[in-house]
Amino acid sequence: MYGSIHFSIYIKLLMVIFTIPMAGAFSSMGFAMAFELTPSPAHRDTLGPLIGNDQDLPKIGVAGIWHESNSFSKQKATLDQFHPNNYLGQQEDFFARANSQTISAGYIAGAKDHGLNLVPALSTGARPMGPVTDDAFEHLMGIILRQLKEGPALDGILLDLHGAMVVESYPSGDEEIIRRVREAFGPDIPIVVTHDFHANITEQSIALSDILLTYKENPHVDTFERGYQAAKLMARLVKGEIKPVQAIVKPPMVYNIVFQNTFSEPLLPITTESKRLEEDERILAVSVAGGYQYADVPGMGPSVVVVTDGDIPLAKQEAGRLGDMLWESRYQTLLKNLMPEDAVKEAMQHKGRPVVLIDMGDNIGGGSPGDGTVMLKELIQHEAQGWVVVIADPEAYEIAAKVGVGEPFDAEVGGKTDDMHGKPVRIQGHVRSLHIGHYYEPEIRHGGGRYWDMGHTAVIHLDGSSLEEPNLVLITQKPSSPNSAHQLISNGVYIERQKIVVVKGAIAPRAAYEPISSLIISVDSPGVTAVNPVWFDFRRVRKGLFGMGD
Repeated sequence: MYGSIHFSIYIKLLMVIFTIPMAGAFSSMGFAMAFELTPSPAHRDTLGPLIGNDQDLPKIGVAGIWHESNSFSKQKATLDQFHPNNYLGQQEDFFARANSQTISAGYIAGAKDHGLNLVPALSTGARPMGPVTDDAFEHLMGIILRQLKEGPALDGILLDLHGAMVVESYPSGDEEIIRRVREAFGPDIPIVVTHDFHANITEQSIALSDILLTYKENPHVDTFERGYQAAKLMARLVKGEIKPVQAIVKPPMVYNIVFQNTFSEPLLPITTESKRLEEDERILAVSVAGGYQYADVPGMGPSVVVVTDGDIPLAKQEAGRLGDMLWESRYQTLLKNLMPEDAVKEAMQHKGRPVVLIDMGDNIGGGSPGDGTVMLKELIQHEAQGWVVVIADPEAYEIAAKVGVGEPFDAEVGGKTDDMHGKPVRIQGHVRSLHIGHYYEPEIRHGGGRYWDMGHTAVIHLDGSSLEEPNLVLITQKPSSPNSAHQLISNGVYIERQKIVVVKGAIAPRAAYEPISSLIISVDSPGVTAVNPVWFDFRRVRKGLFGMGD
């Protein structure tokens, strides 16, 4: 076995009194992501106690700042990037999330079934991009601490965190959140933390929390279950039924995002074993996190966290065994992805349809801008027919909206955010349709979100393609992860008729597209989320990690 194993202990921390500035007005700017909230009638700066109906049940605060931070993105996550409805923290908004498959819905259902009274405070997130600015972090963190303090006396705290948030001054923003909450509320209050599967978990996060668990599945179709599990464990903890201890192991490797599909080899048997272990009543939670390879931080990489009921030797043993399983699969994670040109050629030659090309270098869910043109350029150059590409470009949308439906469109699209995702590409055709880019996903997909917002959208039908084999560019005002096929269906695109569909993601789109595709090809395209680490200049990751390309 490699490395050292750390486990949680209660740390006797000095109580720290924070002087928090009153929250100012936020921008009303939103972002393209799944949302479960209804617009609030007014933005309030302060909140009174927000508490459920039963005053006698244990009171559990719920809060979090949620962000997946790409160290190589030039787009910083500033305060106005965080969703305005979320940071209000109003009680009615939080409980409205019950009508979803998100982790918040799991918290709510678990609390109802196991006798907890949830006290919601700030819970906010921004779409993946560059690191969170210090100003944004301090402002939002101040609101969290103030709201949790101003409400009723709490018996425990649930922290909904991503696990791969980088802040300008903190390599692990998630660890810093846990630290400040622990310092503010003392060593004895139970803190249960939930993380995304792509979390870069630190040893200090384990030491500062009582229980930390992550999504088990990628695509993330188990978010509700993990929220429910966290609430159930919190109920057992505050009622004195369990005494959790934790062990963490971090194998010295990068588990490349190409191979982070938990429903196939090489991760499937490891994920299956993590679920089997939880059948043992001595084991409270088992998490295998794939990590997030675009964060240039010391904690980058996969982790195993095992939580037991007071049995540290067992936690260390099983964490080490699962860590060994990750390490032993390392040679199955060597990259063999096709380059863009070869991927387009293979898609054109394939007999079935649709062929899905995953543009991994412009993975919106990983922090890219969504305006990459590499795949678009290859499709045009090779004279492919029957394809559709989505480009986030508000300027191009305005041009389409101005000329109107049925009118000629002749403009450059994409490649306007940076120089990493291709240059703008001029397309000519006509505006086939204009839409309000809101849609509903009825099935459980990555993240569990049902309601999505791309801003306004325009479909451009390119010259030189027919109604039978249309070449289409869907232009959106906002980048939006392709976690749902309804991203295209809601804009009148018949996916089953298209020969080639380009999606800007990694593993997340598979939940939606595997059931309807003839072939899926993951493409080694350039960009801020390129899957090959050699594209980037890492400075802070641990030395000697397997899979870094050296």
